[in-house]
Amino acid sequence: MVIKIIRAFTKRIFNSIFSKKDQIKLGFYGPPNAGKTSLANKICQDWVGEDLGSVSKVPHETREIQFKEKVTIEKNGKKLELKLIDTPGIATKVDFEDFLKFGLKRKEAQARAKEATHGIIESIKWLDDMDAVVVVLDSSLNPYSQVNVTIVGNLVARKIPVLIVGNKIDLKKSDLKKLSEAFPEYAVVGISARTGDNMEEFYEALFKLVKKVK
Repeated sequence: MVIKIIRAFTKRIFNSIFSKKDQIKLGFYGPPNAGKTSLANKICQDWVGEDLGSVSKVPHETREIQFKEKVTIEKNGKKLELKLIDTPGIATKVDFEDFLKFGLKRKEAQARAKEATHGIIESIKWLDDMDAVVVVLDSSLNPYSQVNVTIVGNLVARKIPVLIVGNKIDLKKSDLKKLSEAFPEYAVVGISARTGDNMEEFYEALFKLVKKVK
C-alpha cells in the first residue's frame, strides 16, 4: 500500500515537472508490431532529427513508456508543440512461448513476457494523462480484433480525441476501407511509417485532431 502511494505521488511530481499547458501530450497506442514506435520515430526524424525508440520484429520490443519532449511540427504557417508518448503494445494475452519462436531462450522469453504484461498495464494507466491519442493499426490485418476493440473502448470511455492510423499501406494486403468501416466514428489516415508514404496527410490530420483537445 505504501509503495503504491509513493508511486502515485512520484507520478504526480513527474507530470508537474515535465508537462506544460502549451504542450499537447500525444499518445501512440495499438497492438504489438503495428508500427507505433516506427511512426513516432518518423515524426522525430522529420522534426528533431533523431529517433524516439528502437524497433524490432520481435513482439513487445517497447515494454516501457518512452517519450520525447518539445517536438514542434510546422505546417501552413501554424506550429504544434507535442510531447510524444510511445506506449507498449496492447495485448489481451502474453505467452512467453511466443517469444521462443524468435530465438529467445526460455528464461529470456519468460522475462520478456513479464515485462510486456507490466507494460500493457502501464499503457492503460497512462491513458488518463493523454490529451489526444493516435491509434496505430496494421492496415493489412483484420481490424475487428478483441485487442483493437479493447483499445478503442478505453478511449471512448475517457472521451479522448482519437486519430486512427492505418500503417503499412505499402503492403499488398493493406485495406483502409475495412479500417474506416470498423471505426466509422473516427478519422482514418493511411501511411507507411517505413517508407514515409502519406506523412503529409497524416500531419494534416494531426492538426485537426489537436483542435479537438479541450
